[in-house]
Amino acid sequence: MDFIAKATAIVGGTVAMLRRIGSPTHQAFGSEPQIPEAKKQGIMTLKMPTAKGWDGDHVPDCAAGLKVNAFARGLEHPRWIEVLPNGDVLVAESKEEAGPPKTLMDHAAQATMRRAKAIGKSANRVTLWRDSDGDGVAETREVFVENQKQPFGMALVGQNFYLGNTDGIVVFDYQTGATSLSGAGRKLVDFKPSGHWTRSLLVSPDGAKIYAGVGSLTNIADQGMAVEEGRAAIWELDVATEKARIFASGLRNAVGMAWEPTSSALWTVVNERDGLGDETPPDYLTSVQDGGFYGWPYSYWGDTVDDRVPQDAEMVAKAITPDYALGGHTASLGLCWMPEGTLPGFGDGMVIGQHGSWNRSTLSGYKLIFIPFRNGAPSGVPRDILSGFLSDDEKIAYGRPVGVTIGPDKKSLLMADDVGDVIWRVTGA
Repeated sequence: MDFIAKATAIVGGTVAMLRRIGSPTHQAFGSEPQIPEAKKQGIMTLKMPTAKGWDGDHVPDCAAGLKVNAFARGLEHPRWIEVLPNGDVLVAESKEEAGPPKTLMDHAAQATMRRAKAIGKSANRVTLWRDSDGDGVAETREVFVENQKQPFGMALVGQNFYLGNTDGIVVFDYQTGATSLSGAGRKLVDFKPSGHWTRSLLVSPDGAKIYAGVGSLTNIADQGMAVEEGRAAIWELDVATEKARIFASGLRNAVGMAWEPTSSALWTVVNERDGLGDETPPDYLTSVQDGGFYGWPYSYWGDTVDDRVPQDAEMVAKAITPDYALGGHTASLGLCWMPEGTLPGFGDGMVIGQHGSWNRSTLSGYKLIFIPFRNGAPSGVPRDILSGFLSDDEKIAYGRPVGVTIGPDKKSLLMADDVGDVIWRVTGA
């Protein structure tokens, strides 16, 4: 039996065992989640649907009072979206590029990810989409910048365009209305590539700082803390001085970021560790404090110790408990603040693109959800905005939500779908 066949057999046995044991009857959501006791998995669960895409008129399911249409089609693994002040929509097209597998689990994981279109050759470009007539469908597509290193986050400050590549932040000159960038750009910050490779960017409200999410290399610092230096953190870049520092740490994989306007606080969504069960620990949405430490790899949800990791009691003692649990392994990636009045029936709150699980016995995520806010904090249960990305038997994925942002008209949401290769647009019905 070859490596992949052996690994597939192992994974199949693991999933069957978990089903016999039973999976949690609830998901860990909210400010006081019920998190099941950790159960170490000798062999990590692998389960992911086969990527199919959308045929004909098939589209995601919308919440009542909303409708969805394709703003742009024919992309190559679209991950992140940035809307420029003139209404142009930029889309980063990139994906994980896996190295040679080293173990049976590596073989199995890579085979699983390829089936879901999650790894492979990366397009390594940003495309510009323009909806000149304002009908909600882009008419023109231009290559904005190409030959990058897994580009993801984007930010515009004045006439400077910042791009978050997996190995650092690059800045380009930009002129309003330009459909492409010239030159190679100038590198400002170096990041270690690989592992959790995405580098999201967010500009501070005053335009003085840029924040970047940098995920860990491994699940629980499996290769030691030295290789994790500078990772599992949110970085802050000073625009004027071009100096960078770690703003907050212990965040295993902080991806989407957004500003909450009442408190002026920075918020992020974080993908937590694997191998402790379907709901343990949950991914989360949290405000981020300057200098704050959030537990990884020593603990989760505050001071709950992960005893697979060599411990540091001092670090566990300072770990900040996140604000809001988002369910186990939902892969919550996209995040934006949505003001009241953007979509009918929805007030102020955060919108989250849940890419969906690959490592639990019953799939989770695969939705675009809304978390209501009041007085600067989450104030209710999640509501689905878009769903229907999975077949009923969980074997097929029509799409997977990733980045989300407010549309140019301020009355819509745009969401990247990296399996359907579509940018979806959600508006009032």
